[in-house]
Amino acid sequence: MEEEGGISVTSFLVCGLGSLGQYCVLLLKEFGVTINAIDAIAPPHWEVPDLPNWLNELVIGDCRQPKILEQANIHQCRAILLVTSDERVNIAAAFAARSLNPNIRLIIRSAQENLNELLSRQLGNFAAYEATQLPASAFALAALGDSTQGFFRLEGCLLRVVKEQISAGHRWCDRRQLYELNTSTRRVLSYTKHRLSPVDAFYQWEPDARLRAKDIITYIEIDERLTNLAIAQGDGARFRWQDFIHNLTWKPLKHKLNQFWQNSNQTRRVGILSCIVMLSLFLGGAILFKMHYSDINLHEAFNISLILILGGFDELFGGRQMPFQISWWLYLFSISMTVAGTIFIGILYAILTERVLAARFQFLKRRPPVPKAGHIVLIGLGRVGRRVADLLLELKHPLVGVSATAVESEVPAEIPLVTGEIKDSLTKVNLAKAKSIVVLTDDEVANLEIGLMARAANPSCNLVLRTVDQRFAESIARLLPDTRVLGAYALAAEAFVGAAFGESILNLFRLNDRTTLVTEYSIDAGDTLEGRLLAEIAYGYGVVPILHQRSGYDSARLMPLDDIRLHVGDRLVVLATIEGLRRIEQGMALERNWLLRVEKAMSQEAAFEGASVIARISGCDISLARTLMNQLPSTLNMPLYKHQALRLVRELSKVQVSSHLQLVSNAETTL
Repeated sequence: MEEEGGISVTSFLVCGLGSLGQYCVLLLKEFGVTINAIDAIAPPHWEVPDLPNWLNELVIGDCRQPKILEQANIHQCRAILLVTSDERVNIAAAFAARSLNPNIRLIIRSAQENLNELLSRQLGNFAAYEATQLPASAFALAALGDSTQGFFRLEGCLLRVVKEQISAGHRWCDRRQLYELNTSTRRVLSYTKHRLSPVDAFYQWEPDARLRAKDIITYIEIDERLTNLAIAQGDGARFRWQDFIHNLTWKPLKHKLNQFWQNSNQTRRVGILSCIVMLSLFLGGAILFKMHYSDINLHEAFNISLILILGGFDELFGGRQMPFQISWWLYLFSISMTVAGTIFIGILYAILTERVLAARFQFLKRRPPVPKAGHIVLIGLGRVGRRVADLLLELKHPLVGVSATAVESEVPAEIPLVTGEIKDSLTKVNLAKAKSIVVLTDDEVANLEIGLMARAANPSCNLVLRTVDQRFAESIARLLPDTRVLGAYALAAEAFVGAAFGESILNLFRLNDRTTLVTEYSIDAGDTLEGRLLAEIAYGYGVVPILHQRSGYDSARLMPLDDIRLHVGDRLVVLATIEGLRRIEQGMALERNWLLRVEKAMSQEAAFEGASVIARISGCDISLARTLMNQLPSTLNMPLYKHQALRLVRELSKVQVSSHLQLVSNAETTL
C-alpha cells in the first residue's frame, strides 16, 4: 500500500450507494481495504446483502460539501469513487475532494468524453467512465453468440479474443501442443478438455498437452485482416515517409487519379471539369493581362481576371468608352471568360443545390425493412441499448431495434426500428427466425417476462437478458439455464474498482462467465511490478501481458516475450480478472514449486549457451548460471513457475543441454 506522511493510505471512499456504488463496495471488500461511503439518503434497500456491515463509516449527506467529505475521513483515503447518477454532483464533488486531499485518486462516473479529458489534465490522478457504456461490448458479444468473446484496439491494432472448439479436421487437431500456439500474434488464454468443466483462471493447462477433437481453446490474437500497422518496428516512421515520397512520383499519382476518376459518378466528373476550366481561365487571364499591361502589378492582374470570370464584364467595359486601350483579341478573350465563368458557375451552383436537397431528403429516408431471419432483436434502446446497437452496426450484423418510446433521432437510420408497446412489437420483428434476442430495458422484471415470451416463440434463439440485482440474476439463470444473464452495473463496477487502485481500465469482456479487464499499468518506483520479469508477473499473478512499451521509446510490442524485465516508466497492458488485480495490488504471487535439474551439456559451447538461456528465462544472475553449468549435474536452487520452467527445459534442449524438472513444496511467495 501507499504511504503518505507516515499514514497508511488504505481507505477508499464511495459516494453514491445506488446499484453501481453497492457493487463497487462488494468488490473493494475482496481487496481487504477500509471502505467509507457517502449517500444523499439512506438506501431504502440493499441489493448486496450485508453491505452495511462492510462499511467502516456511512455518512448521510451531500458529497459536494467539504464537511461531509471530512466526516468520511477523506484525508486518509487513497481514492474516491464518485458514482452517483448525477454527473454534475460527481464533478462538483471531485473538485471538493481534490481541494481537501491533493493526492487522492478521483474515479468519476461521467459520459462527457471531452469534459473528462479536460478534467483529467486539470485535476490529475483522474479517471472517468460511463457505467452504461463499459459493459455494452459484453452485451454485443453475447448477442453475436459466435466464437468472438471480445475485441478491442491497442496501438491501432485490433485484438480479438476467440473461443473455438477443435474439430477432427482442424489444422491444430493432433498436430500441435498448446505451447506451440503462443506466437508473436497469439496467446492461449484457456484450454478445456472434452467433457471437462472450463477453468476460470489463466494458465490452468499443461503447455505440452496436445489438442484433440472436441477440446475447447480460447486465445487472443492480432486480427491481421484489419490491421496494417507494424508494432515494435523502429523503422516504421521511415517506411511511412518512404511510402509518402514514393506516392508523389508520377506513376502512383497517375494510377490514383485514374482510380479516382473511374470511381466518380457523372455529377462529380462534371464538377471537377468545371473547376479545372474555371481555374485555367482565371490563371490564363491574369497572365495575359499582366503580359499585355506591364505597368499593372500581379495583384491587379488577378483582380481583373477574377472580376471577368465572375461575370463582371460590364464593370470593366460597360461604359461608352473603354477605360483603357485593349487589343481586339484580349477583348474577345475577356468576353469568353465572362461567358464561360457564368456557365460553369451555374453548373457548380446546380451541383451544390443537388447535394443540399439530397442531404435534406436523407433525414427523411425510410429505415430498412426488418430482416427475415438470422438477425438480432434488440429490445430496449436506452443508453445501454443504443451503445449495443452502434457496436452491432459497426460489426455489420443484421439487427432490429424495439422501443416502447419514440427514439427515431437517437438511433442510426441504418437500423430497422419498431416502436410501441413491446409485447405487440414482438409480432413484427420475425422473432421465430431471429438468431439472438437481447432484452435491455431498465425494468428487470419486464426483461424476464419478455425473455420468457421470446423463448416460447423461438426456443433455439440465443437469449441475453440485462439485470441489476445479482440474486435476481441467479434466479433467472436457474430458471433459464441456456440464457446469458448480465448485470450492467456488476460489470462496470469491476472497471471502477480496478481504476481506483491506480490502473487504467481500457476495456472489458466476459470470458468463461467471468469479467476480464484490459488493464494498463505505468511502472513506478517501488511498486510490486518494478524489476520483475514478465514471466513472474504473468504466472505469479495470473494475468496475460499483451503489450509492453519501454520507457522513452515510441514503439510498443504486442504479445511480448516472457524474458522482458520491467523498469520504471515502462508501460504494460495485461488481461486480468479482479482477482489478478488484487494479487498485483497486494504483491501476493502464486507459489513457485518447480526446480530445474541440469544433467549434461554436450560440449563446452553448449554449456556456455545454456548458462545464457538459464539467466535469461529464470531471471537469475549470469554468474550463478555459469557456476551451475560448471558443476553438472546440478540443480538450480531457484523455484520457477511450471510454464516458465517447461519453456526453460525446451530452450536448453535446443542448445544441446539435457535437463528436467523436479517438484518442490513452497509456501505462497511474496514477489
